[in-house]
Order: sequence, then C-alpha cells, then structure tokens
Amino acid sequence: MFSAVDRNDPDEIHPSLWRASQLARGNGRSVETGYASLSAELPGGGWPVGALIELLPQHSGIGELRLLQPALASLGKRPVGLIEPPHPLYGPGLGSIGLPLDAIVQIKAPRMADKLWAAEQILRTGSFGALLLWLQQVPQASLRRLHLAAQSSETLFIVVRPEWAATQASPATLRLGLRPAEDGLAIDILKRRGPVAATPLAISVQQPVLHSRRRRARVPAPITVSVEAAVEA
Repeated sequence: MFSAVDRNDPDEIHPSLWRASQLARGNGRSVETGYASLSAELPGGGWPVGALIELLPQHSGIGELRLLQPALASLGKRPVGLIEPPHPLYGPGLGSIGLPLDAIVQIKAPRMADKLWAAEQILRTGSFGALLLWLQQVPQASLRRLHLAAQSSETLFIVVRPEWAATQASPATLRLGLRPAEDGLAIDILKRRGPVAATPLAISVQQPVLHSRRRRARVPAPITVSVEAAVEA
C-alpha cells in the first residue's frame, strides 16, 4: 500500500517516473550543446547520447554543423562521421568554426541502402563519437532500426531530414526544426520528453570565416572514405 506521501508526489514512487508537464530526467549520458538556452529546454540538459535525434532544417546548409559544433568539438579525438552530406565539405570553413578536421570522416554512400547499412553498422560497432546522416524520404521501419541501433551505442547520432518530414511520425527521441534567423537560427522543439515548447528559441551560432587563398592552402580537407572502410574503422 502506498503512503500518503507516495500518492501525492509521483516522484516518490520511482525516480524514472515523469509527468508530461515536466521535462524528463536524462536517463543516460548527454553532451552539452554549448547554448545555455537550448540546454535548459532539453531533458538531461544536452544532446542525448545513444538516441536518435532529428534536425529538420528549412533549407540544408543554414547552420546545422555550426549548431552542433560545440558538441562535436567536445568529443576529443573520437572520430565524427558524416554520411553523404548534401554539400561539399569546405575544410577552411569547418576549421574556422572550431570543428576538429583531423577527426572528421566523410563517408560516401550514394544509395539509400548503403546509407542505412553504414549508419546501423557504425552505431553497433561504436567506432565513432558522433554520426551525422542526411536523409530525404525514408521508410519508418528503417528509422526504427536506426533508433534501436542508436540505443545500444554511446554515439551522438543526428539524422538531418527536410523540413517537410516534420509532418511524418518518427521514433526520434528529440526533433528540432531549424530556420534561419538574425545572427543564427530559430529552433522549434517539435518533439521531446516533456511539455510542448510554446515559442521557438533564438540561437546565435558562430559564423565561418572567409580565408585567403594562402590560408586555404594550409588547411587540410576532411578525410573521405568508402562505406566499407568506415564500418571497419
């Protein structure tokens, strides 16, 4: 039989219980976002590790990598995998915002099946500190497989999908819509374990610095590997 305290305070029943009106407690490890206002709105106070996170930008290239830069830079020497990004990676630009170029690995996987297979294998092997995957249309069953693979890993796993994907169901633990705004991004928290966010967040992100030709020549380009090489890493 429950005591009066237990009946009145659900927190006393079990520490993992949470109410929809409250942010859920972080059950696992998280990575600091680098933005206090964003961290305050996320369960666990940061990007959840071992979970499927979706970023849904209005247009690709509006600042997704700059938003993630503090988290990626905090991983130390653990490699960061980027599966088939939609734009060529520009070494000097990435270096100017502090991304660890020697740790970034671009994975070539032009076919959808190759992307999904590579992401699942990388998550299961745990060889990367973070993995970013760009997808357009994707079957729900494939997202569920990635979600399960992510849960068994210690990898910061980000799937970047188009803005219109917000109308589709997703097993993702966290979904954020991204729109360009003055000095950075407007972020809509579309899904989290907690109450609906009433207003978007305004985040100022670091802008890349233009380099001279001489400077560009001294900055290395990110490593590019095949799907097979990435899985064997």
